[in-house]
Parts: sequence; structure tokens; C-alpha cells
Amino acid sequence: MTEPIFTFREGMAPLLISFPHVGIRVPDRIAARLVPEAHGLADTDWHVDALYDFADGVGASILVAGYSRYVVDLNRPADDANLYPGQAGTALVPEVMFDGTPLYLPGQGPDAVEKGERVGAYWRPYHAQLAAELERIKARHGYALLWDAHSIAAEVPRLFDGRLPDLNLGSNAGAACEGPIADAVFQVARASDYSAVLNGRFKGGHITRHYGRPAEHVHALQLELSQDTHLAPGLVPALDPLRCAQLRPALRRMIETFLSQAARHYAIA
Repeated sequence: MTEPIFTFREGMAPLLISFPHVGIRVPDRIAARLVPEAHGLADTDWHVDALYDFADGVGASILVAGYSRYVVDLNRPADDANLYPGQAGTALVPEVMFDGTPLYLPGQGPDAVEKGERVGAYWRPYHAQLAAELERIKARHGYALLWDAHSIAAEVPRLFDGRLPDLNLGSNAGAACEGPIADAVFQVARASDYSAVLNGRFKGGHITRHYGRPAEHVHALQLELSQDTHLAPGLVPALDPLRCAQLRPALRRMIETFLSQAARHYAIA
């Protein structure tokens, strides 16, 4: 039986929450070629979909990736253009881990044909569902909101200097979300017990940049969470109940503000 590429639940609110990096499945034919260090899938956005357990309660539609970003990165453009020119980044079909460790055994990396096959098999279906749901939401409500949910280790020296803030919001420097809407969400983040930044190191990946089109009434925000805010210490990635209990109210307020500020914006417009 073929495993689903993604899971999807339709909601009633004008909001889609996307989880492109929580998948942990790797086809056997790929897994057999990975170095031992890669089998732990260290660069996964561990359990972020479970962290947002309140999403159904706010009426959001939910799109959750099933396959690992080591198969194909759903938050990179299909042409593999660098989203952060001049800075270290990650590829559409990665061949190194975040820390620079090679993913594949010597001579076992994917060639151009295989990379194209992965895009067709995994990347395109996810994006087709994402685009279709935004269109459905906009047709029903007159506008659509997209929240792209991510997490990352607080310190990844190859990708950024020092330690990340806890809450890293990105609106592609304002191009993906109307300024007052993004600012309102950011003010909620700043008022929480967590450090927060808007358009810092993470301004939004391909999903935020491509689908966020305020002129077409689609507003997108990315939230990159420091994993210290919700994962338990230790070698096995697991949600920390106490940390989650502290974080979830702040996340929910940010989501609810995204919804209410957009509703106010379109009521006035």
C-alpha cells in the first residue's frame, strides 16, 4: 500500500496551516543510500503539527507533509533557486544535512533525472493541494490566509550566527502579507514570554513567498519556532508537555490575531 504524500483536513475559517517539514517517511530505495547519521532525520520539524493541536478549534484547514525533507524540500522552489543569496541554505533535493554532513554514501547521491522524479512525485502534489485549498478559501471568503508552520534547532552555525529568537515570523519583508496584518501578529508575539522577530534570518521560504500575494487577497506568514520552545531535551525528539502548555496559548493568540486582523482589514476595505 502506498503511503499518502500528505494528509489534509478542510476547515471553515479563511485559513490554511501548512506543515511542509514534519514528514518522516523515506522510501526504502532512498534510505538504503543514506549515511548512518542521516537515518535520524535530524533536520525534521519534529511534531510541529501536534504542537498546533488547537488548529481545528479555530477552524483552520490543515495540510501535513508525509515524506521527509530529505526526499524533497517542499519549501524550496521547483527551479532550486537560492532563497537567501550569499548565505548558506538548503536545496530542493538536499545532499547535505543542516550541519554540512553529506546525506548520501559516496557516489549514491541523486542525479538530475531522479531529482526531477522526486519533484513530480512528492513536491507537485503537495503544492497542487495547497494552491487548490487557497483558491477554495478565497472563493468562499473573498480572501485567504496561509500560515506556514516550521521549527528548527536554536543553534545551527552553518545556517546562521549565534542563537535564534524563539518566534521567527516572516512575511518576505512585507511582500507576502499586508503590513498591518503582519505587524498585529508580531505585536502579539512580542507581548508573549518569548523573544520574537519579524523578517529576521527567516523571512519566509518558497511557500510564503510564492503564495503570499496581498494584491490578490492572499496573505501568507511563516513562523519558524526555536525547538527549545517545545521539544524535550534529549536524543529522541519528543514534545515537552510543560513547554507546550506554555507555548500553545501564545501560538493560538497569534493565529487568532491573524484571522481577526484580516477580517477587520477586509471589512474596512
